[in-house]
Amino acid sequence: MRIIGVIPARYQSTRFPGKPLALIKGRPLIERVWRQAKKSRVLDEVIIATD
Repeated sequence: MRIIGVIPARYQSTRFPGKPLALIKGRPLIERVWRQAKKSRVLDEVIIATD
């Protein structure tokens, strides 16, 4: 059985619009989350779901 991780990334959030692309130390937040998820030994695949 394959295990897939899904990262929800809403660009039009009401509290923090554009949050997935907000830069943290020069990298977008969504990239940082994706990189951490890819390090997981449990997940076979990581998908980013956007609106």
